[in-house]
Amino acid sequence: MTKADIVNEIAKNTGIEKVTVQKTVEALMDTIKHSMVTGSNVYLRGFGSFIVKKRAKKTARNISKNTTIIIPAHNIPAFKPAKSFITKVKSHVKK
Repeated sequence: MTKADIVNEIAKNTGIEKVTVQKTVEALMDTIKHSMVTGSNVYLRGFGSFIVKKRAKKTARNISKNTTIIIPAHNIPAFKPAKSFITKVKSHVKK
């Protein structure tokens, strides 16, 4: 499902114009991105959490050049689904 599909589905189910839904979806995504860039997590009860994970500094190998490189500590965005969400996905069986 793409962002356009999500906008169409919400517009169809709510009766709200697609332009308004598009702006709302964009605003939601921008808010989540801004929050995570500033180091804050976003918690959506019943859906999941958008969290910032910290990766420690580590040593890696460049096999083609046979050299060792240092990968500095960094943050990455991650999504952790809610338990109720996981349960629904696991219990859904396609026929």
